[in-house]
Amino acid sequence: MRVLVMHGIPESSVHYAENIDHHAHQVTYVTTAQKVRTLPVGVPLRVVERSGTGDTAAEVLAAVEGLPAPDLVISTSELDVIPAAQVREALGVPGATVRDVLPVRDKVVMKTAVEAAGVRVPRFMPLPAALAGGEGAVPWQGRTVLKPLAGQGSDGTHVFPSVAAALAAVRGGTLSIDVDGFEVEQFVSGRIMHVDGLLVAGRPAVVLAGRYVGTCLAYAAGSPVGTVQIDTSADLTAWTSRCLRAVGIENGPFHLEAIETPEGPVFLEVGARSGGRFIMDTFELATGIRLPGLAVRLAVEGPAGLPGPRDPSPDRLYGAFLFPGHALGSGYCRITGEEAFRDDPMVLRWHRQQADAPLSRQLTYSPGRVALAGTLGPAPTAVLEDFMVKLFDSVRVTPGEDPPGG
Repeated sequence: MRVLVMHGIPESSVHYAENIDHHAHQVTYVTTAQKVRTLPVGVPLRVVERSGTGDTAAEVLAAVEGLPAPDLVISTSELDVIPAAQVREALGVPGATVRDVLPVRDKVVMKTAVEAAGVRVPRFMPLPAALAGGEGAVPWQGRTVLKPLAGQGSDGTHVFPSVAAALAAVRGGTLSIDVDGFEVEQFVSGRIMHVDGLLVAGRPAVVLAGRYVGTCLAYAAGSPVGTVQIDTSADLTAWTSRCLRAVGIENGPFHLEAIETPEGPVFLEVGARSGGRFIMDTFELATGIRLPGLAVRLAVEGPAGLPGPRDPSPDRLYGAFLFPGHALGSGYCRITGEEAFRDDPMVLRWHRQQADAPLSRQLTYSPGRVALAGTLGPAPTAVLEDFMVKLFDSVRVTPGEDPPGG
């Protein structure tokens, strides 16, 4: 089989070499010059580069022009879900079309589908409709979220005290955004949880839930965020399956986020992808399953021979945390207060950015590119969370000075 991989996620995360038989299949990777070093090594493959500066689908199609048509197109990055569908349609390759994938990329389409399935969602509207109708056309009061239709990791998300304040920020130019690419959404209070796993023929092969300590929205603004795994009840798994059916996810990985309320979970969003690196790492520790790798194997080889997951016990769960550096306004950082924690037996992995090592200036959830990151466990949820709360209260990340000669 000829396999075309739209290379977005590195080998260190996906393990392409382990999950695609590169000797049995002709595998072509379309990548950029910046990502060539993150391809698998030691296996036969064809590499085709694209610039990475223009429309992704157009660049991929230009890069593979003249090559034999693929039998399968794989994308591993959430940002490539729609471009991959466009490439399939252009080349006549079976698989998900643009129409198929819109419910997992466009948040208005997504929540419309989930709400139609009888699942509670925050009230929402396309931003152009809200601006055209005015504050009176928006069916809620109080805190309001402006959110990109196809955003990820809370990047570009803004919270306002009222509908009027949100609309005024757009009308007055305080917030410069692409109006057609945004929605307005009711702010629903509660802890944010996530459910991750893999579906095979519509049935969950492995499911594991977690709860954020802090929020991705606050992380985007510069605060630390963490996640601790929680008991995944049969009711939560059934609720999750209902949401996944509504958006058409039947095969492959998923990362679903919801708000915990006294009345039950409120659907927030879902992606047909694995969670961020710090989530996929702890998922593997608990279950033995590397989600993005198993998703690639499922796409290429089908369900036969997929490894079975471990079922983690409530006292052997894991957590992970990140202290970002992108919002410091500096290429370097100073970290204080971490000494009391880094040698604790709870800590499995600890990454501390050195004072003379440059930080990522872009929002990232990669543990190796932030100021401070770590993995905790195994332990019960409450113990993991208690450790993380104390860590967040004690550690400070502040702007550093450029190293001598830097």
